[in-house]
Amino acid sequence: MARAVLWWERTAPLASLLLFMPAPKAKMTRLLCAAPALLLAASAVAQEAPPAAGSPAPDPVLAELIRESLAHRPELRQAGALVQAERERVPQAGALQDPMLSLGIQNDGFAGIQVGKMETSFYQVMITQPLPWPGKLGLRSDVAAAGVRLAEASLARARLTAEADVRRAHLDLLLVRDRLALQARLEALWSRAEGLSRIRYESAEGPQSDILRAQLERNRLRQRRWALEADERTRRQALNRLRHHPVDEPLPTTASVRGLGLPLVPGAGAALADAERRSPELLLARLQAARATSQVALARRDRYPDLAVTAAIMPRGELAPMWSAGVSVTLPIFSGAKQSRAVAESEARAAASDIGAEAVLQLLGLRVQERQVLLASLVESAGLYRDGLLIQSQATVDSTMSQYRVGRVAFASVLEAVGGVIADEEGFLQAVAAAWRVDIASDEVSLEAAGGASGAMASGSVPGAGAAGGGSMSSGGAAAATGGGDAASSSTSKM
Repeated sequence: MARAVLWWERTAPLASLLLFMPAPKAKMTRLLCAAPALLLAASAVAQEAPPAAGSPAPDPVLAELIRESLAHRPELRQAGALVQAERERVPQAGALQDPMLSLGIQNDGFAGIQVGKMETSFYQVMITQPLPWPGKLGLRSDVAAAGVRLAEASLARARLTAEADVRRAHLDLLLVRDRLALQARLEALWSRAEGLSRIRYESAEGPQSDILRAQLERNRLRQRRWALEADERTRRQALNRLRHHPVDEPLPTTASVRGLGLPLVPGAGAALADAERRSPELLLARLQAARATSQVALARRDRYPDLAVTAAIMPRGELAPMWSAGVSVTLPIFSGAKQSRAVAESEARAAASDIGAEAVLQLLGLRVQERQVLLASLVESAGLYRDGLLIQSQATVDSTMSQYRVGRVAFASVLEAVGGVIADEEGFLQAVAAAWRVDIASDEVSLEAAGGASGAMASGSVPGAGAAGGGSMSSGGAAAATGGGDAASSSTSKM
């Protein structure tokens, strides 16, 4: 009811002007017939006020898309398999080497087997068990366990990226569908404008060029709709691929970019702390540094010799058996060229890992600051559209149509003002979508540069925005409303 009252308050002055301005009877009849269409055209661009900033209501469609993607994404299954593979390495690293079994015979002479006849002839069964220096197995297990944590961090990155990919693809699909809806409104508007120009032409109040101009724009709109429909199909195919469905399967959506509202801009300190806590890249860098530290300790322990325990029994047939036992030790006589160099290598790699973690931390802080600045700018821009430009553009349309009715402005001014509303709504949609892309990147804790979002905001205007030229037409509409019809009539249609 409130929306109906608001619509009537906006359109009542125009209706009164159409009904009570003096005109010849025949012309008045035609204009009275055109008045409902004109009022509908003016109200077609009026939309419900967009939501304010804040988290949008949960979207069950998006939640289901994310669930399906996380369940079927090949990259996640691959990362999970790598985690399992790293886990299987831990018990291997902590296990002793396999013992060695040796079988042999010692015989006196070549005339025959002398076992049992000669005291120095015997069979031999010997087992040798290598034993690393104490502490080496534990350090090797620590290094292998660090590999598990690295694989788990990579899996966490894959999950964040998979969810962000679905959210971005869903946002792109909503945006192109909103643009298609905007295109449909513009087509209806041009159709009504053509009817109004035809009535004025038949009443000898308007030139035939107005009709031709409207017909030309309607044909151009058909071409632009094909491009948008192809874009919508591409976005839908990409989203179906992410959730492991047939790419051409229909995908209904219930949300819209306009209804998302605007994301909240968190404080710089809170955003940085959250990013440091959740960043898989920073965790990977720190885990690599921790593993490098364990490798240094292992390399230092490798300078100590390893042992080997040997036990053997020598059966001699009818004679009493013999046995032996012993311990062998490796002699690290080449430690200067091997073990010491390995320690130096591990220490250098550990230092590099520490520096790498510091570099990731600095880059993460930079990306957080970039997104903070960009998100604040986009929210402010979208808020200006929502609270100012969209309202002013609609008022400009009403004023320009009123003046066109009494012949104070040219038909091109009406088209320009209407195109301005569409262009401003397109700009608003692009700004909201760009803001949510930045928010998605924040949730993903991405290290990618944030500049792409601003480019997306200005990537294009709504097809068929007429003389709007892809920007705000509030000033142009105001010029038309003050009698700038000659200048407006020379404007050309742009995307």
